[in-house]
Amino acid sequence: MHTTVNNKNDIVKLIDVTKCTACRGCQVACKQWKGLPGAKTKQTGTYQNPPDLSAQTLKLVRFSEGLKENGKPFWYFFSEQCRHCIEPPCVDTIAGYTPDGATKDNATGAVLFGPKSKEAPFEEVRTSCPYNIPRQDEKSKVLVKCNLCIDRITNNRVPSCVLSCPTEAMVFGERDAILDKAKKRVEFLKQTYPKAQALNADEVRVIYIVVDDPKKYHQYAVA
Repeated sequence: MHTTVNNKNDIVKLIDVTKCTACRGCQVACKQWKGLPGAKTKQTGTYQNPPDLSAQTLKLVRFSEGLKENGKPFWYFFSEQCRHCIEPPCVDTIAGYTPDGATKDNATGAVLFGPKSKEAPFEEVRTSCPYNIPRQDEKSKVLVKCNLCIDRITNNRVPSCVLSCPTEAMVFGERDAILDKAKKRVEFLKQTYPKAQALNADEVRVIYIVVDDPKKYHQYAVA
């Protein structure tokens, strides 16, 4: 669904984790498009790398493994990023300190942080987000996160991570079309995975399809 989006004020991204192979093309594409440097990391006993989001890593494929209730192992991948909430609590928190520090773009709905976001207490902003997304640049103190590739979508281009995905685990388009696609996909997956669901479809612009307890993907993957 790499198509022109006519109604930019009602757009969403769908991430179907069942199609993700953890190639991390989305992670690399995000860095390339935004000109972000690589992060120095160390081996922590997992294939996930780097270990978390940061001012240099706004898109991260999380790896999670363990045992299901029936004793069978699972290994899940979760392409983490800002959810671009319809009613973003982070914007309200920042606005309490500096009204020009963050906004929800009227044309696209993208949640954006600006240079003045550094005037808001980082930990208060981070904890106001139910998904633990905001991070802070150590040098500038500006708060950062995914901006939904607003420079691309306002020019009728899909986000770089969507464009890079070889399995179409990520698709982007108008809400009604994407929600219909999500509904059909969940109905299909429920035949094999009764717990399949689309997370928070009415609350965010980045919707995930999962097939198990969301917290098995990581602790902030809330239903």
